[in-house]
Amino acid sequence: MGIKYILLIVLIFAVILISLIIAKENEEDIPLDPVASFYDLSASLIDGQEVSMNSYKGKKILIVNVASKCGLTPQYSELEELYQKYSENLIVLGFPANDFLRQEPGSNKDISSFCSNNYSVTFPLFEKIKVKGSKKHQVYDWLSDSKKNGWNKKGPSWNFTKYLIDENGKLIKRFSPRTSPLSSEITSLIK
Repeated sequence: MGIKYILLIVLIFAVILISLIIAKENEEDIPLDPVASFYDLSASLIDGQEVSMNSYKGKKILIVNVASKCGLTPQYSELEELYQKYSENLIVLGFPANDFLRQEPGSNKDISSFCSNNYSVTFPLFEKIKVKGSKKHQVYDWLSDSKKNGWNKKGPSWNFTKYLIDENGKLIKRFSPRTSPLSSEITSLIK
């Protein structure tokens, strides 16, 4: 065989290998049906009342880990605006967490007052939880475990990481902390 044939075989092999690698990377971003039901989970509201996620069935759900001393804290205003604008189709669930540079140091009462007084938050806020590590809350365990949610294995990378769940309890998208709640990237999936 000549050198041209050997180079052609190497080129074909490289193209196939690169295609397989790209397919494998993109595979994680394809939402699949969840293995475990999101609606079997529950959490405690900031006032201590236990709520089943089943009570949100039939609406899209935007789950956000929030913090009051973060550079992204002004997103509370955008989350509230999004919630008000799309309340017929959407519920926003805020989960305060102190997991990133201790940017949510307050008590549940402090957090509730802060959100009400500074951002007029009316969407459901939950008790302060862990969103990463071995003690993470069951909601975040589900959100970051592909064996449970069907495809995503990425937990929050910072405060205000967003997860969108459809009306049937299927995780459809994970958004970075910097993605504005009012971005077309999010609103186009809610309408």
